[in-house]
Amino acid sequence: MLEALAGPGEVVETSPTVADEVKYTTCYMCACRCGIKVHLKDGRIRYIEGNKDHPVNRGVLCGKGSAGIMQQYSPAKLRKPLLRTGERGSGEFKEIEWDEALALATKWLGDIRRTDPKKLAFFTGRDQSQSLTGWWAAQFGTPNFAAHGGFCSVNMAAAGLYSIGGAFWEFGEPDWDEARYFMLFGVAEDHDSNPIKIGLSKLKERGAKFLSVNPVKTGYSAIADEWVGIRPGTDGLFIFALIHVLLRNDIVDFDFLARYTNATWLVIDNPGGADHGLFARDTEGAPLAWDKDRGEPVAASKADFSPAVVGTFDLPDGRRASPSFQLLADRYLSEEFAPEAVADRCGVTAERIRRIAAEIAEAFNNPVVIDQPWTDWAGRRHEKMVGRPIAMHAMRGISAHSNGFHTCRALHVLQMLLGAVDTPGSWRYKAPYPKPLPGGPKPAGKTVAPNTPLGGMPLGFTMGPEDLLVEADGTPKRLDKAYSWEAPIAAHGLMHMAIHNAWAGDPYPIDVLFMYMANMAWNSSMNTAGTMQMLTDKHPDGTYKIPKIIYSDAYASEMVSYADLVLPDTTYLERWDCISLLDRPIGSAHGPADAIRRPVLKPDRDVRPFQEVMIDLGARLGLPGFVNEDGSAKYPGGYPDYIVNHERKPGVGPLAGFRGEDGETAGKGAPNKSQLDRYVANKSFWRMELPHDQLYFKHGNKGYLENAVKLGLIDKAEQIVLHLYSEPLQKFRLAAEGHGELQPPERDRERLKAYFDPLPIWYAPLEEQAVSTDEFPLSAITQRPMAMYHSWHSQNTWLRQIYSKNFLYMNRETAKSLGLEDGDYAWVTSNHGRIRAPVRTMEGVNPHTVWTWNAIGKRKGAWNLPADAPEGQEGFLLNHVISERLPEKDGYSHSNSDPVTGQAAWYDVRVRVEKAVDCEQSPLPSFPPLARPPRMPNRPDVLRYDAEGRKWPWQRRPAAKTSGVK
Repeated sequence: MLEALAGPGEVVETSPTVADEVKYTTCYMCACRCGIKVHLKDGRIRYIEGNKDHPVNRGVLCGKGSAGIMQQYSPAKLRKPLLRTGERGSGEFKEIEWDEALALATKWLGDIRRTDPKKLAFFTGRDQSQSLTGWWAAQFGTPNFAAHGGFCSVNMAAAGLYSIGGAFWEFGEPDWDEARYFMLFGVAEDHDSNPIKIGLSKLKERGAKFLSVNPVKTGYSAIADEWVGIRPGTDGLFIFALIHVLLRNDIVDFDFLARYTNATWLVIDNPGGADHGLFARDTEGAPLAWDKDRGEPVAASKADFSPAVVGTFDLPDGRRASPSFQLLADRYLSEEFAPEAVADRCGVTAERIRRIAAEIAEAFNNPVVIDQPWTDWAGRRHEKMVGRPIAMHAMRGISAHSNGFHTCRALHVLQMLLGAVDTPGSWRYKAPYPKPLPGGPKPAGKTVAPNTPLGGMPLGFTMGPEDLLVEADGTPKRLDKAYSWEAPIAAHGLMHMAIHNAWAGDPYPIDVLFMYMANMAWNSSMNTAGTMQMLTDKHPDGTYKIPKIIYSDAYASEMVSYADLVLPDTTYLERWDCISLLDRPIGSAHGPADAIRRPVLKPDRDVRPFQEVMIDLGARLGLPGFVNEDGSAKYPGGYPDYIVNHERKPGVGPLAGFRGEDGETAGKGAPNKSQLDRYVANKSFWRMELPHDQLYFKHGNKGYLENAVKLGLIDKAEQIVLHLYSEPLQKFRLAAEGHGELQPPERDRERLKAYFDPLPIWYAPLEEQAVSTDEFPLSAITQRPMAMYHSWHSQNTWLRQIYSKNFLYMNRETAKSLGLEDGDYAWVTSNHGRIRAPVRTMEGVNPHTVWTWNAIGKRKGAWNLPADAPEGQEGFLLNHVISERLPEKDGYSHSNSDPVTGQAAWYDVRVRVEKAVDCEQSPLPSFPPLARPPRMPNRPDVLRYDAEGRKWPWQRRPAAKTSGVK
């Protein structure tokens, strides 16, 4: 009877054959770079799981990684090179062959290189091959190169590399096994999710305290033992209050400071002088410290003296100087930073701040002791490794503010004061860090000449005004104004300013804007509507203000419609990739590691890996390093050939594993023609375990430093001194005060004086200073959910089922005071723009903050989503109310960025929220739908993975089985 009514019963196969082949590679569904096993059957992906042997995720795989199947089978994949035929933004293209596309790109780029290479602006998004793209730009000869970090986390990177020779996020990790008190600042749940989840489970198992500081209580904050719902942009004040209390209670590791930091280095006290605030040095330029026993200055690098950390001393030449710690103590012991003074601003009570400081002190007074002898940089043997079990981790929540550099520096100062840098139980360096301070060469681009490479890499580290890339009159040499007086320590560039400055011809016009995987026409730009206008804007003669745009992507993102030439990329499962120690490796505190991606599938479209295209273009253009002396291609085998045979310096190449002719050399050695085969055989990664006596104190561990030289990670086995006090910042401040040959423009002098303090400071975010907080009383921020990363995944069929539309989330009491309830629509207005969005209320958000998920809202027509997709109908972007420029002051508008590094200040925007009337029940602004690129497949009503040809589950399987997307 049941069969008659409902059909035959389903026969469940309990032991199906899942795959006929398994291939190991590296995930690309976020920046974790986890190891994955891809199960294939009949040449189609059946299943993706974590690689249990991989050092990053140890078999754990998140929803994003598993959904890589639907990323591969996305109907939004580009299919062939495209040449624009209609107006920009119209989406009108014709398909062309690769030979034509590459010939056109070669002509456009070649004409520039022969005349003025800086007229190429080359900016890449969240790709993971910046060691290649940066080197390509250098060989081309343009200084106008930057990548994702400038609008993501350059504050985090620069602050760390100028303070401790490493940084949070990809440069370090907490000691999950030994930490007893863990503080997490501003980390959303999409960041480093699998390693953090593994680490948090360890903390929970051991009963360690987990405290999360974040305006929003989601993800990690929701499972924290304590959530501190701080006001956005005030983390620095909170940290200074903790420092204030700890200093007053002598919770300071003075031995650590004296041995490993510049706390003892003497700082000259000569107000108004050209040497004020600089370190006192001997005749050879070595910093001096004060020997308490001898009563005289000595080289601070000496190991056999009794250094002073407090006091003021007379130098032999008559100048006065104090240890940098004395200056630090004078500042933070001030009542200005007492908990009572900062509580209202932070939204954290003074009592709570003092209680948290007391908890830190308790952990500090119960050190971790490991019975492991080791030898320090001076040759002194230590029988044990002793550390303070206080670990910290941080990311964009404190980085993406215009005061973020100093906030990140403040956090590193707190670590150093506690002796909690690469010690048992604290935060630890991930290989290849630590690096000597600051962490790298200086930026190249002082001279640009036709057909000539730069003298080095476009991105680097400035030590003073002499390293800036500015013309004689002080104007910037780079399009984005990185390494100019406006952003002197812009270690990652200012990608968010590239389109605006190219459109404005400021500081000069360009000819070609070349972008990769950077959705600047939508969610990756501030002032989204304005950016789309800039991409299409014309001169009075009808020519575009940005003459030519080349864009490469794997998918039909919003940016594709604004390109003149589209070079379609492969997916991450169709190409070779190199996760390199030269770039963003997968190393850990336990040792260096790197990895590859290998093609597990062949493309079913006429597309090419972007890296292959760059190597091909390099050869066609005759770029040095890409061609042999006879003009032939140096890497005829494409990117795999480059990975194996390229050497950045003798013995150091993109991959550190299986080097040497026999493949048995690690780190530094001759190229090995079978290197990629060895990686494939080793499940697509290489890893080295450090000896136990090198696992901690890497900045001052003799064994580690010598080993790091052998591996090619650093050049000299010398102690890496950590910097409480940053002299390079003082050099820029002195220039602003009128000292030195290089002087800033008048409009930048006060900014430099105010923000280039050698000790961390706090100041209100720049937009908050420029607008009325009475008119705009709320902070507005975005986060990315754990199940999505950038805009790639909000077109993923599986992940869309989790988040297909977003809401403006508000504190319930704040919403009530504005007459708002769940389901209402509200107007969100900033100094720059206005949007309309649906409201949801919650308890776990700071009362002075509204927020939403980023990159859920899509432009209609993009990503080959259905016409009625909620992402286009109901989703929205907060980006529309964020400006890439600050309000004009004294006739000039600076970028909306941190004045030290140029980090995009995404989280500074101030807004007011007002209830929309009943008839206003849809998101705004709204834009006309984008046209689909040619031959984009029609998207089915239901995108179903591997339904095996059955309309209903109870139907018998067809005789000829099928798999894949229908």
